[in-house]
Amino acid sequence: MQRRLCAAILTFEAVSFGLVTPVLIAVAEVAVAPALLIGLGLALGCLLVAGLLRHRWAYAVGWALQVAAIAVGLLVPAMVLLGGVFLALWATAYLMGERIERERAEWERTGQYPGRTVGDAPPT
Repeated sequence: MQRRLCAAILTFEAVSFGLVTPVLIAVAEVAVAPALLIGLGLALGCLLVAGLLRHRWAYAVGWALQVAAIAVGLLVPAMVLLGGVFLALWATAYLMGERIERERAEWERTGQYPGRTVGDAPPT
């Protein structure tokens, strides 16, 4: 569950980075090459990390991408707010996904599922 939730956040964040690229060029007046490197590079990074979340180290890179989203706010001030929103979503997905996996493992270990009494068949 954690992987699915975090991958969804990174996918939406990739769209955000893709859309901030023209803003970097038009509003922040960043040259085209650096703007493409920042915007599309971070978008591609989000998509790659979303696909690599089966590895524990990819979550650390995901946290770094959240910091990068806020850092883009140095060029586009609105990205501080948007980066903060994505950081909150990422943290929630990471922590709640971990909690769901932990609780699910406990239920499977004990055979006690929420809303079921001992002896009922496990959910399919």
